Amino acid sequence: MASSGMTSDGTTAGGARRAGGAGALAGRTVSRVGYGAMQLTERAGRAAAVAVLRRAVELGVDHVDTAQFYGDGFVNGVIREAVRSEDEVLVASKVGAAPDSGGPVHLRLAQKPEELRAAVEDNLASLGLDRIPLVNLRRTDVGPGLRAEGDQVVELDDQLATMVALRDEGKIGAIGLSSVSLDNLRRAIPAGIACVQNAYSLVARDDEDMLALCTAQDIAWVPYFPLGSAFPGLPKVTDEPAVIAAARALGATPSQIGLAWLLHHAPNVHLIPGTSNTAHLEANVAAGALTLDAATLAALDAVPTRPNDAPLT
Repeated sequence: MASSGMTSDGTTAGGARRAGGAGALAGRTVSRVGYGAMQLTERAGRAAAVAVLRRAVELGVDHVDTAQFYGDGFVNGVIREAVRSEDEVLVASKVGAAPDSGGPVHLRLAQKPEELRAAVEDNLASLGLDRIPLVNLRRTDVGPGLRAEGDQVVELDDQLATMVALRDEGKIGAIGLSSVSLDNLRRAIPAGIACVQNAYSLVARDDEDMLALCTAQDIAWVPYFPLGSAFPGLPKVTDEPAVIAAARALGATPSQIGLAWLLHHAPNVHLIPGTSNTAHLEANVAAGALTLDAATLAALDAVPTRPNDAPLT
């Protein structure tokens, strides 16, 4: 499925123009607009899910983000079926949680070192890979979502030791961090960090200092909730008057403006918007081609940032 091969910056292995242009991630050159596979649920149907992924590759997407706990292996199975080795897609997965149908977000934490190792093995099996190019360690330091309690409160150093060992064994190619604090990122940098996945958008920019550190350290910034939080009561990019005005002026959608702003905001930003709808996928990819002039960027930059840190227990 995934390959370590590289093509010219402008096109993917299949000859498609890279969605959003080219960027560096885990030692590879990939499209800056990737695809987050979380929404490829069984409810949408396997054939439809495969079709969405194939369309993403056709549109120049060669970075797909997944996890074994997405549909308890269903999503990884779809990727295994849809993505071919000749596509040279960088598949990124994550560990630190496990499926829980009775939980508030259908997840439970799995932060212990032995759980991280088991999750990597599960991902390898369901993806049909000998090596996962990039694996993100999902922490619970910041951002909306679950908070660690009891034996799930695990020292970062212990987790990193396991991740480094897995990298040394060749089971993963690179290490990323998700929902991580600035202090913990600084502690982790000597271990070699390829990317950070934190909740971040135009309306939730608490991590600006962390983004600056990542830019300086050549660490990719891969925001989740790029259009604001999916949780009720938290801010949404598409509600902002400045975003709506920019969309009208450019003949785009508010979602496209929010995604385009992220790409303009820093050179190391990679997007992984998710959808199970082909039309939405095409719109997300098209956002990578939008140009925002200085006046538009100034108006968007002036949008206030608000807290985006609601825990779920």
